[in-house]
Amino acid sequence: MSYYVYMLKSKGSRPITYVGYTNNLSKRIKLHNHGKGAKFTRGRSWRLIYKEHYKSKREAISREYYIKKNRAIRNKIKNENFNFTTL
Repeated sequence: MSYYVYMLKSKGSRPITYVGYTNNLSKRIKLHNHGKGAKFTRGRSWRLIYKEHYKSKREAISREYYIKKNRAIRNKIKNENFNFTTL
């Protein structure tokens, strides 16, 4: 099974980011945008700005934790211009 680590950026005047992992990226983003995702993401519109692919859940969880805790990497990803669109 494949897993993804992803970063979402909220739409609006003061964008914030959210990092998560999943085995179904398009379904997970739809859930976030319909208020069914993590409690932190409810009430906001999100767009995908970054994703990484992993073969194991353990690798994905480890990478998710690393990105969440490393503000420098998170800010670099947030400020880069990736060409992802909302799924």
